[in-house]
Amino acid sequence: MAGSGKTGSTSLRNKLHKMQTQKVIVSILFLCVPLLLLFTFTYLPFFKMVQFSFYDMKYIGKRTWVGLQNYISVFTREDCLNALKLSLFYLVGSFVQIAIALLFASILSFPTKGGKFFRGALYFPSLIGGIAVGFIFKFFFTHGFVLDTLLTWVGMDADSLPFWLKDKSINNWVLAATSIWRYMGQNMVLFIGAIASVDTTQYEAAAIDGAGKWQQITRITIPMLKPTIIMMTLLSIGRIFYSDFGLFYQVPQNSGALYPVTNTIDTYVYRGLLELGNISLSAAAGLYQSVIGFILVLGTNLWVRKIDPDNALF
Repeated sequence: MAGSGKTGSTSLRNKLHKMQTQKVIVSILFLCVPLLLLFTFTYLPFFKMVQFSFYDMKYIGKRTWVGLQNYISVFTREDCLNALKLSLFYLVGSFVQIAIALLFASILSFPTKGGKFFRGALYFPSLIGGIAVGFIFKFFFTHGFVLDTLLTWVGMDADSLPFWLKDKSINNWVLAATSIWRYMGQNMVLFIGAIASVDTTQYEAAAIDGAGKWQQITRITIPMLKPTIIMMTLLSIGRIFYSDFGLFYQVPQNSGALYPVTNTIDTYVYRGLLELGNISLSAAAGLYQSVIGFILVLGTNLWVRKIDPDNALF
């Protein structure tokens, strides 16, 4: 009897060991496909980009080793520096967008007539793809089209209206406004969710003490939203440097806009370098873009850690 009990426990242990082994094997097999895709379409192209940045090369033809010359060229080229400055300009515009999103979220978080409708209407632009937004606003801002027609309906002279995408003094402001329009609703919804998590008794206590809505927002809402605001800032940095290509490329496309004036670092790498076949220089510029974005994200987090360690992301 004792021997059979020991045999049974040994058999059960072996079965459990086999099940655990099978789980490990199945987990590894399931991980192989996404890891292979991640390596093939992310890490391998990145390493090849690093390799290309040290050569003088075109799409076809031989490669010539030039070392750090491409990095020096990118850093000293006026058109590249202008693209970097313009990316920072749009980054400042994204902070304006965060402020507007917080304002609308604060208003719509309280009982408001038609609040659900306005939430949906303001969130809708974030559901539209970047290329589609580019097509929409390319025609919206074209001289004599939608915007000019609307302005003439309110009494403005059509001949006095500027060329929104050709005028160098305003075209980047126009594109920044388009970016704000697209992403404001998304950030607004995130802010509304964060505001909903704030304890309502704090507002009630503040109201009893005589605090108005504006004081409640500045003294209760905004301090409680610090983690969300920090997250929005980091997402804005990533969006300006990595994910707004479709908008900034498509709106000026075929509209007569001056490309060197409207180039962010993304569109500069593609339009100013890749379209001309300058693979090595575009690879160096792309790495500069990655490094600058990383420095901005890291610097923002270090600043937050210094002034408010509890809300630092890492």
